[in-house]
Amino acid sequence: MTTLSNNVQLIGYAGKDPEVKKFDKDRKMARFSMATSSYYYNQKGERVEDTQWHQLVAWGKTAEVVEKIVRKGSEIAITGKLTNRTYEDKDGNTRYFVEVVLNQIHTFSKAAS
Repeated sequence: MTTLSNNVQLIGYAGKDPEVKKFDKDRKMARFSMATSSYYYNQKGERVEDTQWHQLVAWGKTAEVVEKIVRKGSEIAITGKLTNRTYEDKDGNTRYFVEVVLNQIHTFSKAAS
């Protein structure tokens, strides 16, 4: 039987600078958003841009790389896996959250100083 895999590959632009948190023993977590766009033509023949936003999270060494190279507007390529989380908000409503946990990241533009 074939093993099924949860694998995501995206190329797009960082929507904001990463938020980095430090935990015990210098372990880091970086969280940021990324936009990807595709295009199609509507019934009137007009070109329409469809932008999707993705929430990304990186841990450990990958978070350290994200902290160094990612800035708002950076063109990046990532690989990772989709994860689903739920939490209860302050009003007691269950909220669902989908994010990509990064395995690798590559930037096509220089990090801002």
